[in-house]
Amino acid sequence: MKVLPFKIPKSGKQALIVQEDHEFLFYDKLHQHPEIQMSYVLSGTGTLLTGNTVTRFEPGEVLVFGGNLPHVFRSNIQEDSESHMLSVFFNRESFGADFFETEELRDFEPFFNLAQSGFRIKDRDLRFKKCFMQLKNSGMKRFLHFINLLYETAEAPKELLSNFTENSRYTDTEGQRMSKVFDFCLSHFQERISLEEIAEIAVMSPTAFCRFFKERTNKTFSEFLTGLRIEHACQLLRTPDQQEPIANIAYAAGFNSVSNFNRYFKKEKGMSPREYRNLSA
Repeated sequence: MKVLPFKIPKSGKQALIVQEDHEFLFYDKLHQHPEIQMSYVLSGTGTLLTGNTVTRFEPGEVLVFGGNLPHVFRSNIQEDSESHMLSVFFNRESFGADFFETEELRDFEPFFNLAQSGFRIKDRDLRFKKCFMQLKNSGMKRFLHFINLLYETAEAPKELLSNFTENSRYTDTEGQRMSKVFDFCLSHFQERISLEEIAEIAVMSPTAFCRFFKERTNKTFSEFLTGLRIEHACQLLRTPDQQEPIANIAYAAGFNSVSNFNRYFKKEKGMSPREYRNLSA
């Protein structure tokens, strides 16, 4: 039984699947699908887990996930607004096995290579919003707008979302364990999570779990959990009307010591929480 499948609804012989999500909560379970996914976030913020790395997603971002790259969107639920995302799904072979092998389209090869680990576009240029909105057209217009979007994405500066590669793919059993671990952490990272507790979630001994997690993520569980907490703290620090003391934010993110929070934050972000807040102001 496949553990992490997510079926993209198709009809007929469509090569491109365009999906628009208006939800208070995006699909928040660890999932993967054979199709490459390109998404534009129109509204909503939250935690993004890609492969083995925790980051954030925010409005105006273009995010790309390669085929079968595990990922999770965990939206920050706000009563007065929904998250809104527009996505296009396709395979490299969608237009024929040799379509992207032609001389004219060889320049797209770096795009496909980087997509294996996932990436985001550094520029938040409104031209990308226009490109994605044009995908709502059908037929030949959709195809032409897609090629233009692919070109704009291939040319834009990028930032990798993970160091996950084809060789890092989870087996079904591994995927089931990692899905349970990630889901538990995303729901309980603000609480104290002991090694014994998370190992029990994975149905493993603590020693076996530590080895299992490190081999599949290149991180210790403690490093992963700290990264998740730091990203949540970043979201709190970036909130325009957020004037909570740094100490309160540290505790709200799951740290039990302000000094530890400051130390880990600076190690992860290269600046203090206060400097980060001032930079985001």
